[in-house]
Amino acid sequence: MKETDLHFFIDCTNNYFDEMTKEKAVIGIPYLKDEKPLVLEFTGIIGISGKRKGSIYITSSREMLVVLTKEILSVEDVTTDDIKDLIGEIANTISGNVRQAYGSDFMISVPVVVEGQARDIKMPDDIQSFVIPLTWKNYNSYLVVCLS
Repeated sequence: MKETDLHFFIDCTNNYFDEMTKEKAVIGIPYLKDEKPLVLEFTGIIGISGKRKGSIYITSSREMLVVLTKEILSVEDVTTDDIKDLIGEIANTISGNVRQAYGSDFMISVPVVVEGQARDIKMPDDIQSFVIPLTWKNYNSYLVVCLS
């Protein structure tokens, strides 16, 4: 994966928060993911196939997703199903927007949503994974990108 690949994901993530909330996320410095689990309370996962292979996931706290859901949907009562829909939608939107840059050979799966502190999410062993830390309204989330 090249530095330009990471920039596509960073730009798409920033665009998502800017367009949906009118407030960009603060993106931290990407780093190589080690073997330690990096999973918060809710995670949206997208598999990538075609010319490029791998997967991406975004993992966030319930607290952040409740605030984000309230802002996007303009609702007061946020359910767990709303949160699951949102984390899947974030992963899908970021991947879909990256797909526009890579073309139709960059195929993305439907999002898979995991609730809870899973031990870790298995990424392909033969491809390096990068972590893109992001902060939105003082809430931390992580976008993990594993792309050949």
